[in-house]
Amino acid sequence: MTTSIPKFAHLQIPLEDVVNATNNFADDNIIGRGGLGHVYKGQLQRSGELITISALRLDRKHGGGVVEFWTEVSMLSDLKHPNIVSIVGFCDEQHEKIIVTTYEAKNGSLKEHLSNPNLTWTQRLKICVGVARALSYLHYDEGRGYGVIHLNINSSTILLDKNWEPKLSGFKVSIKQSLNRMDQVVLSEPIGTIGYLDPEIEKSKGVTCKSDIYAFGVVLFEILCGRRAYIRNDANRLLAPLVMQHYENDTLPDIIHPDLKNQMSGYQISVRSLRTYSETAYSCLKEERSHRPHMLSIVNKLEKALEKALKFQPRPENFERPFLAFLFFFTPLS
Repeated sequence: MTTSIPKFAHLQIPLEDVVNATNNFADDNIIGRGGLGHVYKGQLQRSGELITISALRLDRKHGGGVVEFWTEVSMLSDLKHPNIVSIVGFCDEQHEKIIVTTYEAKNGSLKEHLSNPNLTWTQRLKICVGVARALSYLHYDEGRGYGVIHLNINSSTILLDKNWEPKLSGFKVSIKQSLNRMDQVVLSEPIGTIGYLDPEIEKSKGVTCKSDIYAFGVVLFEILCGRRAYIRNDANRLLAPLVMQHYENDTLPDIIHPDLKNQMSGYQISVRSLRTYSETAYSCLKEERSHRPHMLSIVNKLEKALEKALKFQPRPENFERPFLAFLFFFTPLS
């Protein structure tokens, strides 16, 4: 059976090709397990070239998932950005539904590296800038004629390639919206992952592009604090209210990732870079959507934070000064 949607016909891949590419969906080829089904790594021949792919095979045993499948195909077929996963095609044949993308996660997902001591502050900033640019493209690119509200921003949907460049994935619940209506509420049930959900959804009964801003703010603090947005059995299981409390009490350094603190004392990061970054992340978590910045502003701020980090030149004779200066930035004057 072939797809009944002519717009996507050029993306159709025969089931036989996907079966061969994944060694008949061998368990050894599974690289991820999600709500829709398993993700398999494989090698597929396309236009005379052997490429490495990820194949999301929809699990039909429990029913559902078809709307999400076509949403992701529709979204990825229109999106072309260096920080967004690239679709190769899809299979809709013999009761199988499979989305095939280029294999981007050579370093896994961001979630796996939040507490990685080898992931430097500059690398973390570059990841943030890349994701911010992808979101700005989704929200504002005029070439498509519409904006996209992602609604699934979290550290699991941010993949990292071999160069640690981020690739945004997870478009199964995304919504298209007119560019001039991105700030207007789209009626919706709460969509997303616990720990990242916009608190305004319940009050407004819907989402806007500012729902992505909130989720991205949580990711920014995950990167800074080196921990996940939600830890089930932890006393502070939700990261967002924890960082808001510490930021407002000028005690944010208490929960910053220890390895980043070590980098501070070792002259590897810029204090001003951290200040710009934390102010930006905090602004994303404002409860009222109207108080949250737009992605264009966030991109600008994060690029400045990265620029400051790259320009920072330490002086060996002042070994302790960067960390002390950082504490000063977060200590209120009295």
